Amino acid sequence: MWKSTLDKLLHRLVVEGRLEVTWADGSVSTYGRDSTAVAPAMVRLTDPAHYRALCLSPVMAFGEGYMDGQVEVAPEGLYDLVALFTRNMHGRGRMPAWVRAMQDLRRRMNRFLQRNDPRRARRNVAHHYDLSDDLYGLFLDADMQYSCAYFARPDMTLDEAQEAKKAHIAAKLRLEPGCRVLDIGCGWGGMALTLARDHGARVTGVTLSQNQVETARRRAEAAGLSDRVEFRLADYRKLDESFDRIVSVGMLEHVGLPQYDTYFAKVHELLAPDGVALIHTIGQVAPPRPTSDWLAKYIFPGGYVPSLSELAPPIERSGLWATDIEVLRGHYARTLNHWRQRFEAALPQVRAMNGDRFIRMWRFYLVACEATFAQARQGVFQFQLSHAQDAVPLTRDYLYSKAPARQHAAQ
Repeated sequence: MWKSTLDKLLHRLVVEGRLEVTWADGSVSTYGRDSTAVAPAMVRLTDPAHYRALCLSPVMAFGEGYMDGQVEVAPEGLYDLVALFTRNMHGRGRMPAWVRAMQDLRRRMNRFLQRNDPRRARRNVAHHYDLSDDLYGLFLDADMQYSCAYFARPDMTLDEAQEAKKAHIAAKLRLEPGCRVLDIGCGWGGMALTLARDHGARVTGVTLSQNQVETARRRAEAAGLSDRVEFRLADYRKLDESFDRIVSVGMLEHVGLPQYDTYFAKVHELLAPDGVALIHTIGQVAPPRPTSDWLAKYIFPGGYVPSLSELAPPIERSGLWATDIEVLRGHYARTLNHWRQRFEAALPQVRAMNGDRFIRMWRFYLVACEATFAQARQGVFQFQLSHAQDAVPLTRDYLYSKAPARQHAAQ
C-alpha cells in the first residue's frame, strides 16, 4: 500500500527534472523529465517500512532516512537530489493534501513554536553554536564568519568574500572613529574585531553562546583589542545603554516571530538619536512558510526565516526609519557551496570528532540550505535603520566610493 502511495506522491511532486528511484525490492521507477534547470538525480530506498513515514512526513522522513541509511544517495549526488526536490516543492510540483494541511498548521503555530523567551533562546543557541570550534574551523573562513558572504566579484575566495561582506556592512554603518557599536549576536567576534581594528570603533558584542564568548574574548586579547572590544554573555533584551551604531548579522533568524516587536523596539531604544543600525538576516522573498521540521529538530531549534511581510510591520511599529533595504541574491548559495566543499574535504577530522551519522546529518543540512538558496525564493535582507531619514546620505553612492577605507590603529 505505502509503496503505491509513495509512487503516486512522487509522480505528482516531480514535474521538473528526472528522478530515478530504486525500491527496496530492486525495482526501478522514474519520474519527471529532463530539464536544463535542474540535474537528474538518483536515490535508493532500502527499507519498505520507511515508505509510510516518507508519505506522511516527507521532509522529516527523508532527512532522518538519509541519516540512518533507509535512504541511500552517493555523497556526490545528494545535492542534485535535494535540489530537484526543492525546485519542485517550491515550483510546479504538488505535495499531498495532508502534507499541505500539516504545513499550514505548523505555519499557524509559528507564534507558539517560536516563543523564544530568554531561557529557551539560550538552550536553542547552545544546541548549535556550542559545538566544538574545531568543527566550525574546518569549513568556515579564517575569521569564522558563519553567515552569508558578499561576492563582489565572482572569482573571490571565501575569505575575500567574507571580508567584502564586513566592509559592505561597515560602509552602511557610516562609522566614525570612537563610535560606540553594539553587535547583537556577535558569534566568534570577527565582525566586532574588524570594526575596532579597521574603523576605530569601540564595540560591545553580546551572545548567548558560552563557547562563542570565550573564543571571542581570547581572539580580542590575542589581537591586542581587549581595550576596544568587550564581549558579554548576555541577552540583548537585558541591555539598557545607548550606542552610536548597532549591527546584527545572522541573529534575527533565531529571534522568533513572537519576539520581532520586542527586537526592533529594543533596537529603537538602544540606538542613539543620530545613530545607524544594520540588520542582516536570511529572508524569504515569498509568503510566510513554516521552518522545515527536520531543520528545527536537528539543526536550529527555534529558528525561523521570515518573509518581508513579517518584518515590515514590527519595523514600522518601532518608529525606526528604514533608510535602505537591500536583498542579496545568490550570495548565500555560493557561500554554502564553499562550506560544503570544505566540509567534505575534512571528513576524516569530522569523523574522528563526531562519527558517520553526524557527517550525514551535517552534509544533509549544508546541501539542503544551499539548494534552498539556489532553487527557492530565499535570500538575505540587509535593513539599514535610523531614527531620522537624514542620518545617512540620500543616495547609495557612498557605498561604492573608490576612496580607500580609513584605517585606525588600536589605541
